[in-house]
Amino acid sequence: MPQQAETTETTAGAQPAASAEQAPKTFASLDPRNGNVLAEYPIQGEQEVREAVDAARAAAQWWNALGFDGRKQWLLDWKKSVARDGEQLAALVAAETGKPYDDALLEVMLAVEHLDWAAKNAGKVLKRRKVPSGLVSANQASSVGYEPMGVVGVIGPWNYPVYTPMGSISYALAAGNTVVFKPSELTPGVAVWLADKWKTLVPNQPVLQVVTGDGSTGAALVSAGVDKIAFTGSAATGKRVMAACAETLTPLVVEAGGKDAMLVDADANLDEAAGFAVFGAMGNAGQTCAGVERIYVVDSVYDEFVRLVAEKSKVLHPGPRDAAYGPMTMAGQSDVVRGHVQDALDKGGSAVVGGLDSIKDGYVGPIVLTGVPEDSTAIREETFGPTVVINKVASLDEAVTKANGTTFGLGASIFTKDATKAMQAAEKLRTGVVTIGSVLGFAGVAALPFGGVGDSGFGRIHGADGLREFSRVKSIARQKFAAPLNLLTMQRKSRDMKISAWMLKNRHGR
Repeated sequence: MPQQAETTETTAGAQPAASAEQAPKTFASLDPRNGNVLAEYPIQGEQEVREAVDAARAAAQWWNALGFDGRKQWLLDWKKSVARDGEQLAALVAAETGKPYDDALLEVMLAVEHLDWAAKNAGKVLKRRKVPSGLVSANQASSVGYEPMGVVGVIGPWNYPVYTPMGSISYALAAGNTVVFKPSELTPGVAVWLADKWKTLVPNQPVLQVVTGDGSTGAALVSAGVDKIAFTGSAATGKRVMAACAETLTPLVVEAGGKDAMLVDADANLDEAAGFAVFGAMGNAGQTCAGVERIYVVDSVYDEFVRLVAEKSKVLHPGPRDAAYGPMTMAGQSDVVRGHVQDALDKGGSAVVGGLDSIKDGYVGPIVLTGVPEDSTAIREETFGPTVVINKVASLDEAVTKANGTTFGLGASIFTKDATKAMQAAEKLRTGVVTIGSVLGFAGVAALPFGGVGDSGFGRIHGADGLREFSRVKSIARQKFAAPLNLLTMQRKSRDMKISAWMLKNRHGR
């Protein structure tokens, strides 16, 4: 995912422009479909970010004291408020990203589902529970519990400005943390809208705040003394964030994009697989971290599959409205797409749909490439555009090997009618998530954790693991009665040590 972090009054909404002498430094949120200015927002600096974190830390005392049941009610009220005005939020997402309204509304729906799950399941997942103490420590009552970390800083992306950051925000809040959210400078309005909904419910408790700005604002959040950072963006930016966090040993969770592969076996339903391929590759103008960028197809069905994908892709057209998908949200992304397509063609690949001429005026038409060498940037680097490479393999095993051939490891999809074979292949893939028989099927399953390996990052959001990601584990052992063998003393008895040696040999040495 491309790169992309109290306050209280200054970020409650878009700030009107003022005179150059009086106004703080601001930036404009633009509609990528036409370049129109949607609103102006302040670029908040170190002092403002630290004030937001300080306010969040004070609010954390109230938020934590509510307990799971109390927080659940507030979060469900917030969910209802977001859902009631979900169409308004979707329109704002469409305006700031350029994606079709229907896609934006689907994003809002998925985000609300995750908020609902986190609110309702936090207590069940994180409450203190008993664990066995074992024979040697039978005199101990042992338990494990999960406590809030404190203040979580969330740095969000622009491609899914509701769904992706809410995957951290919802779970962090449900776990008892307060949140300071720095959105992408391309989509600040979406973040401010979400924070305003919270503020309307709880005006005096800044449990969720937004700080707007550029990269300097995100850097200020990382160094502002938060207890954890949740970052979504490019691998390169993620490494810089990680280096900054290392200075204060601030833990972080990173989702840094992918180069996701689809695997198609000879027995797959080719028409169905081709439909999912086009959706995964072209939806949201290809700006989906867990979409489809590479496809490996078994040779016996390769030509037919390519024909079907080409057929389904050719009818798609980007546009500002009433189109299959919108423009590149970030203007410079067109240059990345052009570079990858050019490299693929220069190295012997072929364009069966579109080509370099498909890239113009901030829009990219569907591009389907075949026969692209594995050392091409179109294979090895995240393209993040409506392009896909389809290459031939001899078997599903070879497809797995090639899918594992990049430094990324976010997601993958498998198409075969053999469920056993599909599961075996899924277990061999070096990814955080695998979808069988569809693409992005996991996205609406709130109980499933999401995250990657390698250059796709580490840590997990969503599901029980997502709740634990924003918690501190606390173990407690309480002695119920004196131990039969008193070994925790400086005056151990010879008898106790002899019995211990006998137990060691007979319990574990046989």
